[in-house]
Amino acid sequence: MKERIIKTIATHIALSAEEENAIGTFWTEKTLEKGDYLLRNGETCKTDNFVVDGALKAYYINAETGKEEILYFAIEDWWATDMGSFQKQKPSMYNIQALEQTTLLQISYDSFHAMLRQIPKLERFFRIILENYLASLQRRIILNNTLDATQRYLDFLENYPKIADKVPNYLIASYLGISAEFLSRIRKKNEAS
Repeated sequence: MKERIIKTIATHIALSAEEENAIGTFWTEKTLEKGDYLLRNGETCKTDNFVVDGALKAYYINAETGKEEILYFAIEDWWATDMGSFQKQKPSMYNIQALEQTTLLQISYDSFHAMLRQIPKLERFFRIILENYLASLQRRIILNNTLDATQRYLDFLENYPKIADKVPNYLIASYLGISAEFLSRIRKKNEAS
């Protein structure tokens, strides 16, 4: 299982066999059952988490409406971590919960920094991951401000087809900032055309 994260890292930086072996020693496996929490609002995120198999949702509860609002989904070969909480070791503002049985590779805060000290070139890998994450957040903000709900849904289907196959529509609606009923109307309209 640790080969998956090594393969992911190797797509961005060259690793020696010795470095690959060393990387594997820092990560541990964890399985969550459907509905289990990886992180709850108010807890400190103690691990960085690489999804080997399964799906998770990150969300917060809107204080005004009491509704769950989806921040992101994480599926195979994605990361599921509250980076602010993990890096600062401060309480999280949101929850991360398994949508189905999910297998993770986890690294603790201390092990993460020990790994970076032992293999400094991993700093580049994690910088690339953070840059990609930041770019996706910026894109989401722009699309939310410029596209209508139908366009946002079609963009989601085009860019995240694996998520669309795994995640219930009411959660996709929450992610897009629309009601499940409105999403249902959009889907029916698109199927008819």
